[in-house]
Amino acid sequence: MKIVNRPAVKKDAAALVTGKSVYTNDLAPSDCLIVKVIRSPYAHALIKDINTARAEAVPGIECVLTYKDCPDKRFTMAGQTYPEPSPYDRLILDQRVRFVGDAAAIVAGTSEEAVKKAMKLVKIQYEVLEPVLDFRTAKDNPILVHPEDNWRSLCPVGADNKRNLCAHGVSEDGDVEAVLAKCDYVIDRVYHTKANQQAMMETFRTYTYLDAYGRLNVVSSTQVPFHARRILAHALDIPKSKVRVIKPRIGGGFGAKQTVVSEVYPALVTWKTGKPAKIIYTREESLIASSPRHEMELHVRLGADKEGNIKAIDLYTLSNTGAFGEHGPTTVGLSGHKSIPLYGKAEAFRFTYDVVYTNVMSAGAYRGYGATQGQFAVESAVNELAGVLGMDPTVLREKNMVRQGDKMPAYYGEVTNSCTLDRCLARAKEMINWDEKYPYRDMGNGKVRSVGVAMSMQGSGISAVDTGAVEIKVNDDGFYSLIIGATDMGTGCDTILAQMAAECLECKPEEVVVFGVDTDISPYDCGSYASSTTYVTGQAVVKTCESLRKKICERGAEYLGCKPEDVDFDGEYVTELATGKQISRSQIGNNVMCFSNAPLSASEAFSSPVSPPPFMVGMAEVEIDKETGVLELIDYVAVVDCGTVINPNLARVQVEGGIAQGIGMALYEDVVYNKKGKNFSNSLMQYKIPTRLDVGTIRVEFESSYEPTGPFGAKSIGEIVINTPSPAISNAIQNATGVIIRELPMTAEKIYRGISGR
Repeated sequence: MKIVNRPAVKKDAAALVTGKSVYTNDLAPSDCLIVKVIRSPYAHALIKDINTARAEAVPGIECVLTYKDCPDKRFTMAGQTYPEPSPYDRLILDQRVRFVGDAAAIVAGTSEEAVKKAMKLVKIQYEVLEPVLDFRTAKDNPILVHPEDNWRSLCPVGADNKRNLCAHGVSEDGDVEAVLAKCDYVIDRVYHTKANQQAMMETFRTYTYLDAYGRLNVVSSTQVPFHARRILAHALDIPKSKVRVIKPRIGGGFGAKQTVVSEVYPALVTWKTGKPAKIIYTREESLIASSPRHEMELHVRLGADKEGNIKAIDLYTLSNTGAFGEHGPTTVGLSGHKSIPLYGKAEAFRFTYDVVYTNVMSAGAYRGYGATQGQFAVESAVNELAGVLGMDPTVLREKNMVRQGDKMPAYYGEVTNSCTLDRCLARAKEMINWDEKYPYRDMGNGKVRSVGVAMSMQGSGISAVDTGAVEIKVNDDGFYSLIIGATDMGTGCDTILAQMAAECLECKPEEVVVFGVDTDISPYDCGSYASSTTYVTGQAVVKTCESLRKKICERGAEYLGCKPEDVDFDGEYVTELATGKQISRSQIGNNVMCFSNAPLSASEAFSSPVSPPPFMVGMAEVEIDKETGVLELIDYVAVVDCGTVINPNLARVQVEGGIAQGIGMALYEDVVYNKKGKNFSNSLMQYKIPTRLDVGTIRVEFESSYEPTGPFGAKSIGEIVINTPSPAISNAIQNATGVIIRELPMTAEKIYRGISGR
């Protein structure tokens, strides 16, 4: 390959580093109405009365909207393929508010000063209700988060609003109880992961306007433009043909923008007033009224024989979806289906889950999407088993890990067509010098060092659901336009898709111009989530290029006066094989613009019945002060199998960034509520995310497999990279001190208390 599997500079690199105006707020016109949301101070309450008269009298105020001004039609903000698995439990504004920070009213005006003044003059009378704040007591609680009669669930996910239940499910293979009863060792543990914020640099932001035809145009920092179009049409109760969504550059998403967090508010204002409007979330709003990772409690039972052969895995996940269902029914599935299959030699497994409503901020999608929580629990349980057995945890994994060709009952029965997990483990051990550093080293100064290990798998899109499509056309002088529906949110998908097209069409990547997402123009794509773009949209690019090459040969043969089967296309020229006569791609492009009865373009879609998992091994080296419990992360090595690496530079920074986020989850990040449901983690002073100085040295290598169903043998890489730090660091703490921490984040206080026996 000449283009694929080679580093290439991102197509938007120069624009970004020179500060060009490419983001939503850069593009919004200066005369937009400023939109802000008045938020509930209570975790659970009914709005008894809203007096807006004084606020509406403020000069510059265009409108003050309440629940009385909104359609009484419930919808979900989760950006997922229709019919959405998430219950329809939201209104744009509701008479019942369900968490501190929930939307109570919308104020729009010509200046921020006027809007802020008006917000203080809106008088809301609340009837305060008792909230459900502990997710362990939410199921079948007499207090209902969603008592309304027009709540509904489109898919059979086990949801029941009269039980505070957003989803429930069971999947199993074999007789878990019988196998556990025969095991020599059974690990029975409970693990707890807290909510985490994506903390992307660009907060949620949207601007909206009506075009000359009365259609609602939405320019938004979203990962899911096509889903956003459907959601807005449902929310506003208008035809989908009346909505157009345009995605500019995104300043980070990490799953947060797979939920339509901000779009509905300026959309309602524009639809009501006919005027352009924009909303820019403050950092505080992005921390108290957004879509963080789901808090989960995971009960793991793990059975093994004396030799360390894992025989059975039983996992129960309790997930806290918060005030609304959003991604609750889907994230929870990954906690089991992306953790249990790592140990494919088990004779039996059972995975049970409940997703419950509570009166805290609703959770959503975050990189890893439930696999992160599940793998912390299962990998930690495996490390605890190694401790009980007195066995090196890497040796235990070598005995039990899934390998190429294995069938994975817990992963919907898929077979691992591509898997170098064994090579990833061996290479990681070599990189970190595991055999010399395990189990620990006393540094002689009150500090001790050790290493820890964890494995991970993810997926490549959602099997039999996700669809990607592209269009490629030949222009004058023969350059190509690649029109995509996939969303580049800083990952570089515009670049790697152009690389794939250039490889297929045998041209330079610079000759492929990429057009981003506009739902009026782009071919349909589910959006950037579920690690789908490289695998799903990438294969659509390959299929489209194959079709286009055939058409180029046909058109070239027509101009040369011969049959299509008698020519060849080498990327620059169509050549008649018998005579050597040629016509260039540039000439063909120009001829098409002159006299033609058909465009020279192609469009194909791709959807896969399988979702081939990438694999990864992460190892952490830590140093712990035994007197204070303070932990320093010395080294982190990662070896990834993502199939063929399309762009090594972009893949590497994906891994490094994901590991840094995983370290934040493991050691620092914590969403904290008080007894009344107020979120104390409402700024980056209270919500600690790691800096470059906090993550130590991160080293990344690849052990490539070849995925036969993927483009050029590629699989995904976007999400798997966040999953290993928490269990690997936990294992390093365990090996260094004997302290086992089962609740994240793993702070110095928790380590100190463990060491001192408190």
